[in-house]
Amino acid sequence: MNTFFKDETFRDDFTYANSPSAVERFPFPFWEDKYMYSVNIEPHTAGQKGSVYEFPFDIDEHYVSDMRDRALVLKADPRRVQALPHMMTAQWDVLELIMTSLARDYPQHFTLQQDGNQWHWINRPLGIEQSFTFGEVSTLPYEPMEYITRQCQGDFTILDQRENNLWMDAGIATSQADWSLDFDVGMNFMEWHGPVPLAHQAGVFERALKYLLNLQQGKPVRRLNWTMTINPRLDTSPENYDKWGIDRSSVTEENVGDKVHLRVELQALWRLPRSNAVLFSIRAYLIKMRELVTQPDWARRLPRVLKSIPPELIDYKGITRYRDVTLQWLEKYDDGKPTPSGFLHK
Repeated sequence: MNTFFKDETFRDDFTYANSPSAVERFPFPFWEDKYMYSVNIEPHTAGQKGSVYEFPFDIDEHYVSDMRDRALVLKADPRRVQALPHMMTAQWDVLELIMTSLARDYPQHFTLQQDGNQWHWINRPLGIEQSFTFGEVSTLPYEPMEYITRQCQGDFTILDQRENNLWMDAGIATSQADWSLDFDVGMNFMEWHGPVPLAHQAGVFERALKYLLNLQQGKPVRRLNWTMTINPRLDTSPENYDKWGIDRSSVTEENVGDKVHLRVELQALWRLPRSNAVLFSIRAYLIKMRELVTQPDWARRLPRVLKSIPPELIDYKGITRYRDVTLQWLEKYDDGKPTPSGFLHK
């Protein structure tokens, strides 16, 4: 394995951890000392060198282990990847977008050669080399969306635009925070956001949908979302609740620093060229509390944020059982000094 990529686990013995450089580039999601649900969409343009925003798709030190965990999930539950028949053109759009992006931005790891419809793809970290005919599914070992997303960190859904709405008609989800692709596939934008409290009353989703229906090709957008997870487990799906739900009652004053993780999703959306569908990527980052408090401004801000969250959101994010003990542990790192305004990360 390339020395850049860590050999770690997101299950069983949970050996996942962030290096100091990974901690520094973690996308800390709070821009002030309080939190309320908002759209918070911005252009998905190139960010600071070394940041999670530097390239459209972020490949980091966890890549190889992340993809190994994805393969384990898919082997156990093939329903985690689904695509309705009319989404094939969009699937090829997604393959092209991800392959061309990775080969351009990480040439040391990925190579794409194109001769008309004859393509040759090399993924060095995963030891994959594949010649195929673009547009011909039979020349790949999986359908195009599944083939390339087995090689790209994050979950992905493809949203078909029709009837003045967006419909989740394809996707792959192996690292989701308590939602089910198998349940949501075929639903429209308002239906799959139905469980979110408070945001509907505030008109958040109506504004977001109106914005996304007008998303332009070549002008992707992004936002951050967050929750908390016990243990560095990527797969916190409803299908596997029996494996991870019990973890929420295992948090104590002694183990908060290592068990409780802030889970941040970098969500990005692209208009696809041939199909006019929208690709929605959901890239999850995990950081345990002991790593997070090495950054003083984060250590000050997070307890203040946790104090501010409305009860409905505490329940929705599933942090009710361990919120108080986590807050108590974090408060000793809040020295009362003011925090700078804006996001506190690269």
